[in-house]
Amino acid sequence: MVRQESGRRITIQLQGEQRERSLPGRDLTLLGHDPLGAARSVASRPWAITDTTLPAWACRRELAAAWLLLQGGEDAIQLEDLLELLLTEPDPAGAGLLWLALHGAQDFFRLGRDGRLQVRGMADIRRLRHQRRRERLSLAARQRWLDALSSRDPDRLNDALHAPEAHSGQDLRLLQSWAASAEASLAPQLPEDLSRTLLAAGITISPVAIRRLLVELGHWDRHALRCMEGSAWLDGFSETQEAEAQRLCEAAGEEQPGDRERRDLCGLRCFTLDDPGTEEIDDAVGISTTPEGEELIWVHIADPARLIEPGSPLDREARRRATSLYLASGTIPMFPMALARGPFSLRQGLRCPAFSAAIRLGPEGALQSVQLMRSWIRPTYRLSYEEGQELLELAPPGDDDLLRLERLLDRHRQHRVTRGALLMEQNEGRLRSEEGRALVEVVEPSRARSLVAEAMILMGEAAAHAAIEERLCLPFRGQVPAELPPETELLALPAGPVRHCAIRRCLSRGVMAATPQAHFSLGLPAYVQATSPIRRYTDLVCHRQLQAGLAGAAAMDEAELRALLDDLDPPLRQASQIAREDQRHWQQVWFEQHARDRWSAVFLRWLRPQDGLGLVRLEEECLEVAAGCPAACQPGERLVLTVAEADSIADRLQLTASGL
Repeated sequence: MVRQESGRRITIQLQGEQRERSLPGRDLTLLGHDPLGAARSVASRPWAITDTTLPAWACRRELAAAWLLLQGGEDAIQLEDLLELLLTEPDPAGAGLLWLALHGAQDFFRLGRDGRLQVRGMADIRRLRHQRRRERLSLAARQRWLDALSSRDPDRLNDALHAPEAHSGQDLRLLQSWAASAEASLAPQLPEDLSRTLLAAGITISPVAIRRLLVELGHWDRHALRCMEGSAWLDGFSETQEAEAQRLCEAAGEEQPGDRERRDLCGLRCFTLDDPGTEEIDDAVGISTTPEGEELIWVHIADPARLIEPGSPLDREARRRATSLYLASGTIPMFPMALARGPFSLRQGLRCPAFSAAIRLGPEGALQSVQLMRSWIRPTYRLSYEEGQELLELAPPGDDDLLRLERLLDRHRQHRVTRGALLMEQNEGRLRSEEGRALVEVVEPSRARSLVAEAMILMGEAAAHAAIEERLCLPFRGQVPAELPPETELLALPAGPVRHCAIRRCLSRGVMAATPQAHFSLGLPAYVQATSPIRRYTDLVCHRQLQAGLAGAAAMDEAELRALLDDLDPPLRQASQIAREDQRHWQQVWFEQHARDRWSAVFLRWLRPQDGLGLVRLEEECLEVAAGCPAACQPGERLVLTVAEADSIADRLQLTASGL
């Protein structure tokens, strides 16, 4: 009942309600007047519709008949005109029922806000019916998609995904966003019908549950790293970058600027030593004797600067990545592999461009002099570490280069030890993945590995020494001095991993700066990483700076280099984080695969003693893991390790260590 009209608002009172409602006049449609309440179909005053079931006179067929009669007449009629055509005795209740019918599934009339009816044309009706048919098909397709999702049937799901009108692709992307989210608050809103379907299927609306569902349905890689999203390594190299790499591969055989000034060292024997699967061969070592009888250590490093100009497309991409990314499944390179394993690598028997150092040591093993040069070399052998070990052990007559080299490098190592260097060689377990399975590979220290490691440290010291003499800025590496436990305390610990752990916890992280600084654990007054320019952008920068100094060309000053290092810091940190997350994930997978096994372990130290969490080392696999440990465990104590929970999809691993 209309109680009051005030401006553009109307106050009404609905039957059965005590309170009045004030509504905008535009939201109300006056269907009829009944001031005396005389209409026989009205139950009470004010008139009311007690049964909204449409009568026969308001059905679709009768509306179609009325539409045929009105065709060709006026484009718009009053509601009362249509009511009189359909009903012999119109009344307000009939007007209400007709109003409901016009808002239902009929195609013939359109009710305007002014209360007038537009008589639709045939073309308009066809369009409307086509639209409604598409809506019905879309609803049916969407229901099939939701039913397929609820059934967890991959075949049904993939069939439903091919129906675009179901919006299944959009739903799948939303679910994948949930799977990639660290927590629900960071995930996007799901459509209501999708949420209902998931809950009805017993699937909690959470990132872990949705991730598990998508893995089950084949639409989520259970080994995907969330931290890889948006990183420089995710999408590989573009077609343009690959084409540029191919162009440089073809240009590698042509003369490049500075090639004529390279020193030809192809007559010197040199060797590369790497793991068997290594594709980027970026260093070689050798030894020679001067006419005066002095022995020179030769370290040759790959020279990608010959082909990669600063600011070029591949240089910008390498700078964006800052480093090759090392994962359990393999390496994602800083440069396209066509270059990295092709003209950049020091390949056996081929004439290769290199950046070489001739290093002379003093009687006690200290660095005495270094001569840097751009060179041509021809690697004599490509050796694996195992093959290098055999050469060192057998030392065949006439082929004792590695043995002589080892003796010199041992002197240098002992010199570093006298200056405080820390030697902590031990077996190390690292996780690899093959076809979705996790494998533990134990790397054992060997004479060949120690030889190469010491040669690379020596090259870093030599490059830093040369830069200081030439007053060049390099990305120097340093480490502040640490206060180690007293010697008596260290000697009381078992030698090897337990003692090394006590030392490592006292060390600070290495830092990078444009000015020289001492490196505590290496026992060097200055040091720079200069041996992997194919894999680390800072090493490439180091080469460019040193080569500019050799050529008398302009090099970056301290401010420019510091700005560059600031730019490289975020991707370097991200690469470290991704590598850690990758190892952590495959550790979870490995323990999932061996959930019923038991391992011999040794207690290293407490991580959170208040929670009973300690760091233990699996003795055979050489892995260090966090585990719940008995109270009062002491470093070196033998334990048995078991799996309490391992769920790589949920990113959970709980290990328990108990006494023997």
